[in-house]
Amino acid sequence: MVEDSEIKTKVSPFAMREQEIKVFDGKDGYVSMNQIIQKINLGHITEIHFKILQLVNKFEFLTSRQLYYLLKLENVDIASQDKLNTKLEQLVKCKILTRYYFTSVEGDGVFRIYCMEKMGKYLLGSRDIECKWQPSDNAKPVEMIKKKLSGNQVIIAFLRKSSHVSSYKLKPPITDKVTGKIFKPTLSITFELSNKKFDFIFEVIRRNENWKEDLKVRMNQYKDFYKNFVPGDSGFFGLPQLILVCEDERHTAEVFKEIILNNLTPDKIRIFYTTDLEQNSDKLDKTLHEFVEVDGKYKRKDVEAKIFG
Repeated sequence: MVEDSEIKTKVSPFAMREQEIKVFDGKDGYVSMNQIIQKINLGHITEIHFKILQLVNKFEFLTSRQLYYLLKLENVDIASQDKLNTKLEQLVKCKILTRYYFTSVEGDGVFRIYCMEKMGKYLLGSRDIECKWQPSDNAKPVEMIKKKLSGNQVIIAFLRKSSHVSSYKLKPPITDKVTGKIFKPTLSITFELSNKKFDFIFEVIRRNENWKEDLKVRMNQYKDFYKNFVPGDSGFFGLPQLILVCEDERHTAEVFKEIILNNLTPDKIRIFYTTDLEQNSDKLDKTLHEFVEVDGKYKRKDVEAKIFG
């Protein structure tokens, strides 16, 4: 497998592309539960298949590369990505998982994404594993799926490359005290250093058609949250640091411009930025940036985060 640092692309695979759509690449037709049980009894579906299923259930949408690293992190003996792809093909043929790819005016995407199918939910239920998946989840639009894939890449990178990750939550619920409504960032990570814990919120932003309007809504929610924050709010005992995950460097500048022009900067914190491709770095302690005012102009400045090391 190509290592992260060897990936030469300058465009994130999770960036939005013009007129992009999601294409079904799973199995049509009917598969009975009796057929699946027979494959389990014959040893064709094993505990590794169930582990794959649990990870897809937890992370919702995953590429085979992301699945491979997650299995390695959990010390599952998977010899290679090719071996994993064979097992994924078995799960797709049994309609336990399903598969999609993206296509646009630029052509087909270079990867497939895997998500739950009805039979998968039944199998997890047989082991008393909670599965909130419903068929409509697979109808989510491209930008929502790519946000999820980008967020998954972030947490996988930190689990692999940082020694200070204490815990993490996918889509942690946060309450906007002004409206009383709950919104969910992409993920939160708690780091521990010198017996102290620090919380970070990661918000993935994509260039979908209405991204500027979506950004205004979300940043106003963060403004309300930070302005009225008291220890214990939404499970945070100190102000969590906000990090915006953008598609590329140009996108970070575009996001920053929208925040400044619309007065969307939250009180009490600095906003840090990162990009998808920076998660491929061997070390993550120099992957953050911010914008500072110098002589009346804003300039991008690198930020060293030793806690990410």
